[in-house]
Amino acid sequence: QVQLVESGGGLVQPGGSLRLSCAASVSFTSLHGMGWYRQAPGKQRELVATLGNNGNTNYADSVKVRFTISRDTAENTVYLQMNSRKPEDTAVYYCNAWRYLPRRRDYWGQGTQVTVSS
Repeated sequence: QVQLVESGGGLVQPGGSLRLSCAASVSFTSLHGMGWYRQAPGKQRELVATLGNNGNTNYADSVKVRFTISRDTAENTVYLQMNSRKPEDTAVYYCNAWRYLPRRRDYWGQGTQVTVSS
């Protein structure tokens, strides 16, 4: 079982920055990748950014350039640096990790609220 613990959510003003962290209970080498999703009120959960264990990244068009996903392999932690925040970025952000066993198996954190408001 993989446990994911998120931190770093909160209130930020438009244009501000915030960094989310997600610590995994297993090493990156036992996963195929990690990423972040978000869910705004009344909307479906959507992909924000992913980072494969080969280093490949993928971003939603709405966050490209503004957000950066990275990892600290020694700490088994993935980060999401969010700059130039917009009100539409307000959502609950979920950390995700996946493995192929051989079918894909997804693991989720508990979610952290991020609110962009003046």
